[in-house]
Amino acid sequence: MAVHWMKLPWSHDRRKENDDELLSLLKARERGVVHLTHNDLDAVGCDAIHRRAYPHVISLFCSVGRFPHVMGLIAGAPGNGDILSISDLGYFSGAENVLSAIREQGWRVEWRDHHRWRDEEKERCASRCELLHIDVDTCATGLCARDLLPEDPVAREIGSVVCDYDLWVHADPRSAVLGQVLQRRENRDYVRDRLALGIFSDDRIREQYRDIQREMDRIMKKSISKAQVYGKRYRIAFAPLYGYPSETAAEMRKQLKTEMEVLVSPSGRFSLRSVPPVSHILARNFGGGGHPHAAGGNFSFTFWDRVLLQLFGRCPYAREFVEQAESLP
Repeated sequence: MAVHWMKLPWSHDRRKENDDELLSLLKARERGVVHLTHNDLDAVGCDAIHRRAYPHVISLFCSVGRFPHVMGLIAGAPGNGDILSISDLGYFSGAENVLSAIREQGWRVEWRDHHRWRDEEKERCASRCELLHIDVDTCATGLCARDLLPEDPVAREIGSVVCDYDLWVHADPRSAVLGQVLQRRENRDYVRDRLALGIFSDDRIREQYRDIQREMDRIMKKSISKAQVYGKRYRIAFAPLYGYPSETAAEMRKQLKTEMEVLVSPSGRFSLRSVPPVSHILARNFGGGGHPHAAGGNFSFTFWDRVLLQLFGRCPYAREFVEQAESLP
């Protein structure tokens, strides 16, 4: 059984309805593992590993911004001694308190992540988890494969392919195809189930990739045409995000010779890529986090901020962001 958990921004009532669905699912579930993870290729790889490792898994895919809220919901459901396995999601403020509440409900928490944590964050959470494993030198899928199925060659290959994409190695052509196919949420379960079987490509995946390539070319041109470049120490581009953040940032860097690319969605959420290893620091300053070269955060947009972004590509936080970037050591 799999549940796709996503941010639903359009109405409070709809969000409450989905919160109720999640709680009902958790309370009525069969005994097994609840796997809470992110929503990209690395998360899908983690879920494929879990499904190879355990006979029954409930999968909860979740954005970084939604993560604290979903953890709060889980704290309201009985654990009955089951494992809550968290992967590819990093520390958030107050996580240790929510972990305490989750443990009191009878959950056994295992947390595997490859984002950067501060030492004090690890210390506060470690005592509240059965296992807390942080390793920034691999992807979360590689970490899950190593922990859960160390002798499984298929799990190792899944980890290798996913890490190739997630860590921006790009030596294995299969990873780029899968990464782009998973830009469409409707492909998530299908790709996960293929990976769990050790299948990395088939006719459906290849056709989706070709279709996405055509769409991506159009979207990248639209985004880059509205890009505005700022900065003295670094060339920092701001542009509206219409989809495919990693690919758009890479093409923008190639065309505009930038060192940081900030791709902003109408809601104010942004995706950041940077040559200097500072993305995670800057993203944390805006309510997010991630890796040194790739991260995400959130600008608090007003209605008019959204209008200016969509019409002219202007981001009202550009000056503040650039000042912070250029003041870093």
